[in-house]
Order: sequence, then C-alpha cells, then structure tokens
Amino acid sequence: MKIIGIGNALVDILTQLDNDDLLKELGLPKGSMQLVDAKKMALIQEKSKDLPKEKASGGSAANTIHGLAKLGVETAFIGSVGKDDTGKFFEEDLKNSGINPILFYSDTPSGIASGMISPDGERTFGTFLGAALELSADKLQLQHFKGYDLLHVEGYLVQNHQLLERILILAKENNLKVSLDLASYNVVEDNLEFLRSMVEKYVDIVFANQEESKAFSGKEPREALDFIAELTDIAVVKLGGKGSLVKQKEKVVVIDPVKSTPLDTTGAGDLYASGFLYGLAKNMNFKKAGFIGSLLAGTVIEVMGAKFGEDKWKEIRKRII
Repeated sequence: MKIIGIGNALVDILTQLDNDDLLKELGLPKGSMQLVDAKKMALIQEKSKDLPKEKASGGSAANTIHGLAKLGVETAFIGSVGKDDTGKFFEEDLKNSGINPILFYSDTPSGIASGMISPDGERTFGTFLGAALELSADKLQLQHFKGYDLLHVEGYLVQNHQLLERILILAKENNLKVSLDLASYNVVEDNLEFLRSMVEKYVDIVFANQEESKAFSGKEPREALDFIAELTDIAVVKLGGKGSLVKQKEKVVVIDPVKSTPLDTTGAGDLYASGFLYGLAKNMNFKKAGFIGSLLAGTVIEVMGAKFGEDKWKEIRKRII
C-alpha cells in the first residue's frame, strides 16, 4: 500500500516550560492549538527566547507520513512552504526520510508551530500558518493523488472548507481510502457540522483523542466511538495512558497502552496513526495494528518533539516487521 499525506507544512519549534505561567501570559489554553498571526508569533518567540528549544519539521499529517516512511511504506506529502530557509529545512527533511515531496512554493514565510511543553508533558501550540495557508483548492489536481492507495489528511485543514472538500473529492475520484485525524478539539468545535458531513460522505478511517471525540459527538469515549462508527468505516478513539478503542460495524477492539514515561506528548497521536495505518497496510488485525500505534506513541512521548532517533526505529522494526 502506498500512502500520501496532506496538511499544513510546518516547522516545529518546541520549548520546554518550567511551569504554565507563560501559557496564561500569552493567552494560550493549555493543550490546545491556537492559530496566531506574525505579531503573536514574534511575541511567543521573544517571551520564550531563554528557554531550551528544539527544531524539527512538523505538522500533524507530515508527522504521520514520516512515521510510515520510517516503517518502510512508500509515501508522499503535499503541502505549501515559503521560499526561505524554513521551507528548505522542511523539504530536505522529507527527502532525507524517503518521502516524495509534492510542495507548492510561496513568497510568504513558511509556517511555524511554536509548541510549548508543560512539565507534565502536555503540549500547547501557537501556530503561524504562513505559507502553509496558501495550499488551496485550485492548486490541487487529480494527478497529485494518482498511484496511491490511501490518503491521510489532518483535521486542521477543515478550517478551509473548500480545500478539504476538494481534497476528499479528488481522493475518491482516484479510488483512495481516506483517513482523517480530527487534530484538535477546538478546531472540531468550530467546524462541527461541516466536519461531520465530510466524514459521512468521504472518510473511511477517523482518528480522535478523548477531547476531540467528545467535541465531535458530545459524548464520552465509549459512546463517542459508537457515534463516529455510525458515520465511517473504522473509528479509533485514543485514550492516552489508558490505550485506545477501535470499532468497525459491530466489532469493538480494546487496545492496551504501551507503558512509557512521558516527557512530551507532541506527536503521540500522529505516530499512533502511523502505526495503525502501517498495520492496515500489512493486512494485520486491529489488535496488532493498534499495538503498533501504541508502541510508536509510547516511544515518541519519551522524547522531546514528534521524532525519535534511528536506534529506536531499529528496535521497533525488529519487533513488528
């Protein structure tokens, strides 16, 4: 199975916080993803300049595609970047990871996600979309999706209704399966009616964490799973340290968590999707696919950022391939 992803092409700048005071000062609700303008992004960078930082290519769908590529899946990623050093950094990271870059270039600065990591490992993002926002419906053509079997799309794109629907229509015209990660509870709440409609019409697999599933359904996790499964083929609700739930038709599978010591939850949901989709691509059952998802999620939360080193990937590949 060949898998293509589409989403906001961002570079993550991850900052380790001593406490949550800075989040309050910046007006960023803990655990959320808030869109910010260039002025607010500059303020975030100024206020956090003396704190420890790491830089990595990011964006939800790009993280998932990166994980799939590391597991040996043939992948591609569609996004928009600026003609700047940040954009070059993003593109080179895709190429170095064996991902086919399908990128549009803009004179607008590349997007940056400022991720602030609380002492308990929770992450809060102030995201300047920049050039990523210029990924538009009119740029996408049928040919961009040809040759792939599954499309993975991040829910953050739902903020551009025309773009998301165009993506989903093109995927279906190419007979691709579609998986969607709901991305953030506040984004779900702001686009609820449209998002439900898109899921029911076009989406085959939905990934949601506990907060996102509640925002989407108005229900607690187990009932939320049922609600989502009524609209799509495979529903996945992630419960953090309590594991995850998968449902297809009347079949419900409970996935146990992989024990780990959390440092930073950035990328946990994205890498869970990598593992689960890898399992499906290899015709594994939900229990095995969910285990691989949990293994990747449990590994990434033990490091800062949404990526971990090659030594860890070698260990994982030995366990699952």
